[in-house]
Amino acid sequence: MTPTAVIFDIGNVLIEWQPERFFDAEIGEERRRAMFANVDLHGMNDRVDTGENFTTVITQTAKKNPQWADEIMLWHDRWLDMASPAIDHSVRLMKALQVKGVPVFSLTNFGIQTYEIAARKYGFLHEFDRDFISGHMGVIKPDPLIYEMLEQTSGLSGGNLLFTDDRTDNIAAAEARGWQTHLFESPKGWADRLVAAGLLTQEDAQ
Repeated sequence: MTPTAVIFDIGNVLIEWQPERFFDAEIGEERRRAMFANVDLHGMNDRVDTGENFTTVITQTAKKNPQWADEIMLWHDRWLDMASPAIDHSVRLMKALQVKGVPVFSLTNFGIQTYEIAARKYGFLHEFDRDFISGHMGVIKPDPLIYEMLEQTSGLSGGNLLFTDDRTDNIAAAEARGWQTHLFESPKGWADRLVAAGLLTQEDAQ
């Protein structure tokens, strides 16, 4: 069936999100590997994405890990450098769908404060037809609840929804609810999927 609405993850779909790459450039790969092995930085970020205060969480983590405090604070002070750059082709696809009258939703693990920071730089984050931001919802993917909340709010479910995400666990959770899905590996592959779904023409998807 032709989807009624299209759902975009944001990190590594619309905006690159590569903390390891950032820290490799800032402190070197060897020290970065040691830091990530000793400090659960992705767990720290999950706390922000579930709605805890960005500054509070990062500062607490830095204080608990004084040997890495300066590096951990880079996660706060240079956050926008980690969430960069925009994936321009994906942004064009989002806009092309909306020109065709296809509703476009976000479904993203993103903190309340970090989303505000990102949206000041990336104006397209204000342009979704519906926003489903984990920090405001209090739950992150791949918890089934966040998908259920989207269905309840939008009134859509199952094959009416086409969802792209770069993580297999997030895709699997959507598939379990009967959503149409696409594992995002490149904007070209996503473009081809949207064409195959009958939502865009090849020309639209450039």
